[in-house]
Amino acid sequence: MAANIEIRIEPIADEYIEDFRAALDTVAREWKYLSLLEAPPLEDTRAFVLGMIEKGNPQFVALADSKVVGWCDISRHTFPSHAHTGRLGMGIIPAYRGQGLGRRLIDATLQAARNVGIERVELSVHADNDRAIALYEKVGFVREGFARKSVRIDGRYLDAIYMARFQE
Repeated sequence: MAANIEIRIEPIADEYIEDFRAALDTVAREWKYLSLLEAPPLEDTRAFVLGMIEKGNPQFVALADSKVVGWCDISRHTFPSHAHTGRLGMGIIPAYRGQGLGRRLIDATLQAARNVGIERVELSVHADNDRAIALYEKVGFVREGFARKSVRIDGRYLDAIYMARFQE
């Protein structure tokens, strides 16, 4: 990352959908951090993002020179008895990792979730993703479960850790 590039954290908007899909695809195609192996088609990505906006679900992007380099979102559960709960997803393209961007994204998204009444935020993370686990623990997530061989990518099994945070 160039030292002089300012990175802004903003709510997602229609104008960022194509770049969001490109960033998602970049991270997915690493076959390491996400369960997706590639981004969905643009039409599906557009429907997802517009649905998130319509439902008031928090979704933020990190912008460097107006290009999406990371994202964080929380999808509220649809069952009324679980409407206080949301599921977090996030990613950052490789060149922008390790510089505090994940913390900025997750802080903005958790605050927005609190503002719309999402009290419990859940996530799953591959058990070998030490950097992400450390970030989640720093912001108050606790481990609630472990799933052996939860994901299989290219014949390789990965365990998953389930984590949650109750927002006070």
